Amino acid sequence: MTGGNAAIWYAPDGYDPGTKGINGRRVAGESFLRGLFAHSTAPEFVCLTHGVTDENHFRDFAARVGVTRPLRGVRLDAPEGLAPVDVISYPGPNYAEECWRRAPFGAAAWAICGITHTTATKAVMQSMFDLRAAPQMPWDAVICTSAAVRVSLVAQMDLSDDFLARRFGGKAPPRPLLPVLPLGVHCDDFAPDPEAGQALRRRLGIAEGDIACAIIARLVPHEKFDPLPLYLALAEAQRQAGRRFHLLLCGQFRDDYGRKVFAEGARALMPEVGCHMLDGADAAERKATLSGAEMFLFPIDNVQETFGLAPVEAMAAGLPLIVSDWDGMKDTVTPEVGIRIPTEVPHADLTTYLGHRLYGGTDSYVQYLSQLSALTRVHVGRMVQALVALAGDPGLRRRMGQAGQARARQLYDWKAVIPQYQALWAEQAAMVAAARAGKTPPAPMNAALLPPAPSPGVFFTAYPSRTGPTQGLRYRATARAAGMPGVTEMLALRDYQKLRRQIESPQRAQALFDRIAAGGPRGARLEDAAPAARVPLRAAQRLALWLLKYDYIEESG
Repeated sequence: MTGGNAAIWYAPDGYDPGTKGINGRRVAGESFLRGLFAHSTAPEFVCLTHGVTDENHFRDFAARVGVTRPLRGVRLDAPEGLAPVDVISYPGPNYAEECWRRAPFGAAAWAICGITHTTATKAVMQSMFDLRAAPQMPWDAVICTSAAVRVSLVAQMDLSDDFLARRFGGKAPPRPLLPVLPLGVHCDDFAPDPEAGQALRRRLGIAEGDIACAIIARLVPHEKFDPLPLYLALAEAQRQAGRRFHLLLCGQFRDDYGRKVFAEGARALMPEVGCHMLDGADAAERKATLSGAEMFLFPIDNVQETFGLAPVEAMAAGLPLIVSDWDGMKDTVTPEVGIRIPTEVPHADLTTYLGHRLYGGTDSYVQYLSQLSALTRVHVGRMVQALVALAGDPGLRRRMGQAGQARARQLYDWKAVIPQYQALWAEQAAMVAAARAGKTPPAPMNAALLPPAPSPGVFFTAYPSRTGPTQGLRYRATARAAGMPGVTEMLALRDYQKLRRQIESPQRAQALFDRIAAGGPRGARLEDAAPAARVPLRAAQRLALWLLKYDYIEESG
């Protein structure tokens, strides 16, 4: 099944690494959107946003990459405008809130499709429990970017469902679809540039016959990888191979602490190995790094990683790989394209306390990751063997690089991945259509009675003396109103716009007040004044409360 479409739940934070900062989910989000624009067969592109600012950001993105197909924006507070699109693509796994947002329109109003990036944060782990307690439906999905991540989500859903069944009885509702679909890359972006590679080698003093090992990653020892075991392996591999190694660390440091760990560790543990720190924010420097290296290393020891996009990019560049046997690399790096280094973590009972400390707030996310990393082994001896093997066999490097390029283009180019997304969206849309056509389609929930987001009029009902305004009541202008600032002047004086929110437009407020004042001492009912002022009744009811608050009007009976 192909040809499905989804509205993109769009906020720049998920798709704009250039402005918001480089991290895995933003780089992946930007790449996905480029891939969707280039390879989707949908007749239009739809974004779902909080407002016009984010919609314009989406439109600007589309214009920069040359989109000519129709674009349509839908507001999150008016999602009925999604039709005929029946799926929302959400840029993370934690979309319980979106399930509740859908509930007033009926659980079969549309399907939701999330995707895993980092799943180790307290917020994401909590959200996976919340998702099972939310009105999530079987036509919803969480794309798992690796088989390992799917296993972890299934384990947590098992725990959640078992707990909810014990606490409340009954059977857990159907789970979301959990397809394993990879992240993609634009393979052409990573075609090697031999001249740039040679220029980099000359600049760094990498001699002919030296072995340059590239890493492109955030250089954060507690959130990406601990470099010190790698340094030990490189020093020993250089001794055994009898030729000089160079490590090209192309990335960004988050802080001076990370820079110190990487730099001082290199000086202490591999003083004879060349260590070059390059600016990963510079696209030309990244291209030169991949073009000038003999191999690519990715010794990840951190649970914040779920897929590992950089090794796929290196495959597209034609480099052989040495990676840890970890999460997504188990799927992407086969023996034909690289070598996976065994990893080991403690038994569950040895790390339970770390999970509790994170959840309870004793440890921060960074502390949690750092402590888990400290207990995660990437086999140094096997890393030495892999480095020596690839350094001494140019033919093996060439064969692996060629196989990697072919694998990347066949399986991980967005041209191959986007049709899989569209097939999933089409499957979800078909399930939604079947649910709507069923004998008992899911009924809409009362929008005022959503458990995690009750109407303030329900939640705070015991606070005031009464609630209003009362239907059928008449209102008149107060005697004081003539000497007060006008309605629009009072709104400007109060300056709600400073908080970028206004209860209603000044024009509507003035128009409603004028219609009420025109009623004289007897006043007017809101049911009559609202249409005369061309103000929707619900808006008029809210405005009446504001006019009462500022003593512009009063009840006349």
